[in-house]
Amino acid sequence: MRYVLPILLSLLLTACATTQEPAVPTEVTPFSRNWPGQAPRGWQAFLITRTKARTEYETVVDPATGRVVLAARAIRSASGLTQRLDIDPAARPRVAWEWRVVQSIPDADNTDRDREDAPARLLMFFDGDHSRLPAREQMRMEMAQLASGRRMPYATLMYIWENRQPVATVIDSAHTGRVKMVVAGSGVDRLGQWKRFERDYVEDFRRAFGETPGRLIGVGVLTDTDNTGGTVEAYYGDIALLPPHEARAASAGASLD
Repeated sequence: MRYVLPILLSLLLTACATTQEPAVPTEVTPFSRNWPGQAPRGWQAFLITRTKARTEYETVVDPATGRVVLAARAIRSASGLTQRLDIDPAARPRVAWEWRVVQSIPDADNTDRDREDAPARLLMFFDGDHSRLPAREQMRMEMAQLASGRRMPYATLMYIWENRQPVATVIDSAHTGRVKMVVAGSGVDRLGQWKRFERDYVEDFRRAFGETPGRLIGVGVLTDTDNTGGTVEAYYGDIALLPPHEARAASAGASLD
């Protein structure tokens, strides 16, 4: 997916907001709490640009497990779902999630701005002191805020399924220093199977950005093929934020640890 910055991240937060804002959730709303065949409650759609085709998202019953999960199908498209949050990362420093990637994207390469596509992405948005950023980044954020009326996140950490780079690789965005991608799955490893991940996102943030994260202000999922022009399907299970004492070892081979 070609990120159009600063438009992308401003749209992410704009899509999470309403004109009369309710209390910001402190838990990620599970996909499994929905009836199949509907858009998941508590999540909002976001567009990369108005001209890009939208990825299709709906809740379905997974035949292998009987659970309600989120199905994503991208056909030369790029859009996602987001949810606002307000969470202290020190209180819940780990994130657990599952996804099932049906196909890889052979031509995708997230180190190449013209081939930035992924069958599955988990996005995490963080607040911070914008005044500490380089002048160029501050200018991008100010332009985005003027265009959208919403403040951009200080930093975005993504967990992605990457076609070429090995697991645990940190990929810098080609467009901004405020987006970092951590490879959670790679190549054709366990395609078509559910994979569970459990990560200390505070440590991953420190490794990627060289600093401690501010408050977690949102999460998102994204399946995109707009750059490579293909078709891909993926399924997302529930996303949970865990305190240190509830963090448990993931299934063998399913964690980046």
